[in-house]
Amino acid sequence: MSVLIFLIVLYVLLGLSMMKLFEKAGIPGWKALVPGIAAVEWCKMVGRKPAFAFWLLFPIVNIFIYAGLVIDMVRSFGKHSFWQAAMAVIYAPIPFFLIGRNPKDTYLGPILEREREYHRLHAAAMEKGDKTALRKLEADNPFHKSAIREWTEAIIFAVFAAAFIRMFLIEAYVIPTSSMEGTLRIGDFLFVSKAHYGIRTPMTVIQFPLIHNRFSQNQGGLLGRESYLKEPSLPYYRLPALESIDHNEPVVFNFPTGDSTILTPDRAYDIYQWRRHRLERIYGKREVITRPIDKKDHYIKRCVGLPGDSLQIRGRQLYINGQPAQNPTHMQFRYQVTKGGQAIGRGAMEALGVNITDWGGNAWKAGIYSLDQSQVDKLRASGQDVKVDLLPPYSPADPNFGPDDVFPNSDKTAGWTRDDYGPIYIPKAGATITLTTDNLPFYERIIRVYEGNTLEVKGGNFVLNGQETSTYTFKQNYYWMMGDNRHNSEDSRFWGYVPEDHVVGKPLFIWFSTKNGNMRDGINWNRIFKSASSM
Repeated sequence: MSVLIFLIVLYVLLGLSMMKLFEKAGIPGWKALVPGIAAVEWCKMVGRKPAFAFWLLFPIVNIFIYAGLVIDMVRSFGKHSFWQAAMAVIYAPIPFFLIGRNPKDTYLGPILEREREYHRLHAAAMEKGDKTALRKLEADNPFHKSAIREWTEAIIFAVFAAAFIRMFLIEAYVIPTSSMEGTLRIGDFLFVSKAHYGIRTPMTVIQFPLIHNRFSQNQGGLLGRESYLKEPSLPYYRLPALESIDHNEPVVFNFPTGDSTILTPDRAYDIYQWRRHRLERIYGKREVITRPIDKKDHYIKRCVGLPGDSLQIRGRQLYINGQPAQNPTHMQFRYQVTKGGQAIGRGAMEALGVNITDWGGNAWKAGIYSLDQSQVDKLRASGQDVKVDLLPPYSPADPNFGPDDVFPNSDKTAGWTRDDYGPIYIPKAGATITLTTDNLPFYERIIRVYEGNTLEVKGGNFVLNGQETSTYTFKQNYYWMMGDNRHNSEDSRFWGYVPEDHVVGKPLFIWFSTKNGNMRDGINWNRIFKSASSM
């Protein structure tokens, strides 16, 4: 709603500020206030055909059209400097009001027609070899720009266009971890569409272009800081979607519990992981970085649960609404592989397509790998002395996950593991639940953080926003995301639901891929231009 109000106010001020400009051009001022008519007259004032105004009706494109028109408008009144053009783009009503109030600023005619005439005369003088005419034209050239300005404007436009495309349409991502291994590998570079699930308008207003949330992951120093300002900010708004999220689709989203993040030389932790594992003993005191929704880290997982679903995992098999879910073709689990009692080395495993950088830098020394079923079958068929043993949900070989890491990290999930989990309900917008002390741990973060309510428990009663209640109605949809590498994925089993306002976009295809995420290991040519959604 705030975005809509801003646009309405901008439109009204733009019309009012153009009234005097129209009058200076001999056009009745009231036409500046009439939608459609104002755009047509504006185009004619700067030397465009009236039909050019139709481009203002096309979303995304109209922003570039608008920027060109406001610059041409001030140029039609003799304002040619870089800063005058910049101010027109930033907030056109201000320079329009100033030009309208200043009696010395007069309308000089359609700027584009004057430019075309200048270039015609210049070309004619060049053809005739008339040096006198050329010198006079170049001396009186109101359109001349220095080389520095030409380069500056070109760079600004390129950065603006790239940032605009990245913000609203398509963004490039790289897979940094193995949580989707077997399907999406470390070193895969993806293009992600932000339009498929509805373009999410920016919430963070002031940010450094082309950088997501931090100049450098290092602590301290000039670049060891966030690349945006938290204020001012805009509320969440999403344009209509081209399609809805379906079961088993890979989705890019903002890390839900990444609003409070702590960086270490190894990785980033959310504040809850930091406290559970008492990591301050290892890393010492660290700054807690608080981030708005659209500046949380990006994650990619497979959406296995939709709003309204009931989800459960039994014996590593996922069930949705009581029915076995379709498993990813290359779903992986963790195994220990030995031959004659000795761990099988890296070379033999890489020949099977196993990513030896999957998890834990030296895990391969103990013969521990993440494998899909086809790889397991090949290994077991390779010799009687080859043993392929599935690792339990928690083991000393995997210190990163323990029983207390399972969402919602309370005694309500005693006995739950990454292999046997649930049942759990995935909230749907408009659905109402009865609040109890048993289900509160599952929904407390939704109520307090994701949906911005105050909640207190007094004597067994629930007080929501100051009013006692026994029920709660969800305001938005939620999703359940899991990695295909089921034994090496930090996903909804550990941090819970993904709110709809955290959804970023749909992966389209892999445009580049390096082996093991390292150019020195080579390029995965067979993965380039492979669809990310069909795997």
